[in-house]
Amino acid sequence: MATVSTFDMNGKQTGTLEVADSVFGITPNATVMHSAVVNYLANQRQGTQSTLTRAEVRGGGKKPWRQKGTGHARQGSTRAPQWTHGGIALGPKPRSYNYVLPKKVRRLALKSAFSSKVSAGEMLVLDDLTMESIKTKVIVTMLQALEAKKKVLLVLPEKNDTVILSARNIPGVKTALVNTLNVYDVLNCDTFIVVKDAVAQIEEVYA
Repeated sequence: MATVSTFDMNGKQTGTLEVADSVFGITPNATVMHSAVVNYLANQRQGTQSTLTRAEVRGGGKKPWRQKGTGHARQGSTRAPQWTHGGIALGPKPRSYNYVLPKKVRRLALKSAFSSKVSAGEMLVLDDLTMESIKTKVIVTMLQALEAKKKVLLVLPEKNDTVILSARNIPGVKTALVNTLNVYDVLNCDTFIVVKDAVAQIEEVYA
């Protein structure tokens, strides 16, 4: 089985933890992970871009000149696409970019992301993460003790407002729950920190 190091909040290594090979020890599938990242980014798009067609541009109700006899090409409106201030032909309209990947693909992508972090030595396990009050300094001190790099993803076993509020103002630090994990966040972080109880939940869900 794959093993990861466990630490306390003071950055002291307390031992190692064996994790399930079926979740943290598979051969990462780069193609599936790429598909999951593209899907995530597409679903983040607002899709609110919009242009005006010739029917929506103000003006242009009068025919600019008579049909025949002027030597000009025939024109019905000054708001046709070829005119300055005219409408846009075939321009973007509001749309949704959302699409859904198959469940098996999503699961394989997450397991591949977990495994890539373990094999790269970028996954750390915290024995426990408890705080009595909201203190950003406590989280900063803990990350410094763990020698965490610039981008950190901190995975909690359950919602803990004290930890979330303490970490949200630290640049590059993001908190997540087991059921909100996504491939993009896992791959985008330099240090993947998971509380020990959250590791058991991940294995229960994805094993």
